[in-house]
Amino acid sequence: MRIARFSKGDGVAFGVVEEGEQVVARIDGHPFGGVELTGERYPLAEVRIVAPMLPSKVVAIGKNYADHAREMGGEAPGEPLIFLKPSTSVIGPGEAIAYPGKLSQQVDYEGELAVVIGRLCRDVPVERAREVIFGYTCANDVTARDLQKQDGQWTRAKGFDTFCPLGPWIETDLDPDDLALTTSVNGELKQSARTSLLLHDIPTLIAYVSSVMTLLPGDIILTGTPAGVGPMSVGDEVSVGIEGIGTLTNRVISRD
Repeated sequence: MRIARFSKGDGVAFGVVEEGEQVVARIDGHPFGGVELTGERYPLAEVRIVAPMLPSKVVAIGKNYADHAREMGGEAPGEPLIFLKPSTSVIGPGEAIAYPGKLSQQVDYEGELAVVIGRLCRDVPVERAREVIFGYTCANDVTARDLQKQDGQWTRAKGFDTFCPLGPWIETDLDPDDLALTTSVNGELKQSARTSLLLHDIPTLIAYVSSVMTLLPGDIILTGTPAGVGPMSVGDEVSVGIEGIGTLTNRVISRD
């Protein structure tokens, strides 16, 4: 099932994207704990698809593909390397990534598979991790690379408004263990990998993160980016595609 969040008029609602992806059926309330349809159906062309979730937090994983760890100048860590992106960094498909040109001279794309948490949880055992997953979506862990290197820790570099595009929707019925992931800039392929190359798989990540902090319904875990990260420029169009989910596309504009 594909769960989208959309706006029509002054309201925002969740809906099920129906076969063929041309119609969205409105859900009564939120989708956690069961989906109940209202009977309202809208052509996708008549609504605006927004970020599929507004999480309380985005927990991201660094250097979770060996080839990306090498391109960043080091070996992969022995256990997951976690950091946070603020909820205010989240935007949806078609929204603009705002390039903070007065503060950064290199803003990079990082295409990733995102996990959406479906229930409140803490200290989740690896063998039960899939019980707390609501679904999966595409993400772009936008990063001010020069600030990341300058600061040593990553909060500023990863935390600007608009630096966490998510979408286009959440796929709830998906095996995430071996999916093709690509990132392109202006139609040119920049990243290409499979999620089977994750060093720490999704159940391991959920167990590790939930041993540190409570996860709430709608929270996001970004699973890491493969090799091929690189800079974006104002005017670029960046697309992250994941097999079985779809494509998340955003254009880069100047924040200034």
